[in-house]
Amino acid sequence: MNTLFTPLSLGALTVPNRVFMAPLTRCRAGEDHLPNALMAEYYAQRASAGLIVAEATMAMPRHSAFWKEPGIHSEAQVAGWRLVTDAVHAAGGRIFLQIWHGGRACHPLLNEGARPVAPSAIAISGDEVNTPQGKQPYVMPRALRDDELPGIVDGFRRAAANARAAGFDGVEVHAANGYLLDEFLRDGANKRSGAYGGPIENRARLLLEVLEAVCGELGGGRVGVRVSPLNSFNSMFDSDPVALYSWLAKRLNDFDLAYLHVMRGDFFQKQQGDVLTPVRERYDGVLVGNMGYSPQEAEAAIAAGQVDAVAFGLAFLANPDLPARIKAGAPLNAPRPETFYSEGAAGYTDYPAWEGA
Repeated sequence: MNTLFTPLSLGALTVPNRVFMAPLTRCRAGEDHLPNALMAEYYAQRASAGLIVAEATMAMPRHSAFWKEPGIHSEAQVAGWRLVTDAVHAAGGRIFLQIWHGGRACHPLLNEGARPVAPSAIAISGDEVNTPQGKQPYVMPRALRDDELPGIVDGFRRAAANARAAGFDGVEVHAANGYLLDEFLRDGANKRSGAYGGPIENRARLLLEVLEAVCGELGGGRVGVRVSPLNSFNSMFDSDPVALYSWLAKRLNDFDLAYLHVMRGDFFQKQQGDVLTPVRERYDGVLVGNMGYSPQEAEAAIAAGQVDAVAFGLAFLANPDLPARIKAGAPLNAPRPETFYSEGAAGYTDYPAWEGA
């Protein structure tokens, strides 16, 4: 495991290892979307990660998709996140905030009756969303007008500024998993015409405008972006993901980002293929791989130059000291799915540390 534990230059930061913590929605912020002391304890426990990427966080009000996820659009939320960043930094860690708009995955019951928005009026099918009234079907979104999109871009910019005020080391722009920016990227969800629909360069326009605004606020070296070329979660697909993400990878070189974070697979195995190789060939910066890596595969992938770091999700959720366990070859705690989105410390901050640490 020598390569996993070598330092990595990550834009404005140098991180001590390449075992990153992937963003994991945990729904511990409550109905007011306020980060809190329990969340600070959770993230501080995991400060030995090369980089923590905190969970999907509402860049703007009234686009909740998880009911009790955090936000970063109010002074109270900034203050709550400051508890988290102070705790992580005191423990020697580094932390980015994933900023996000839920798009068509939002629901009126979570957003004061507001109808969700999307590139096109196409609803998520085959799944339901958690609400105060129990699980509910997703509703038909309203297609955004072109003249509304500058407000979305500015919302991400303000979220980045708020993240800086909250003490984060940077932000990750969430352009994956069927949320708003991903919906614009992939042609299964984007059927619009005009400047933001049709060819790849038009479908990518909103993401690129968001990145320009966020990088203008923080500098590219404090900005990452996450994509999911193959993931069918939230009824997503693209007719030619290799072409789309090959084009995007090359275009992202213009931003001098801290990293590009690529989910390599599909939760449901509906779409398969190698997207990492063409992305690696075209993207000049730090490439972070994610989804289904064992520590051994992560070590081999980094040593072979396929990626520069690997983000672990479930393993970090259940093992607050994951880097130490990997380095020592120690056994891992098993995650408890029934507590992923529950309330309180159970299944959140009560996973034991390795006794040999």
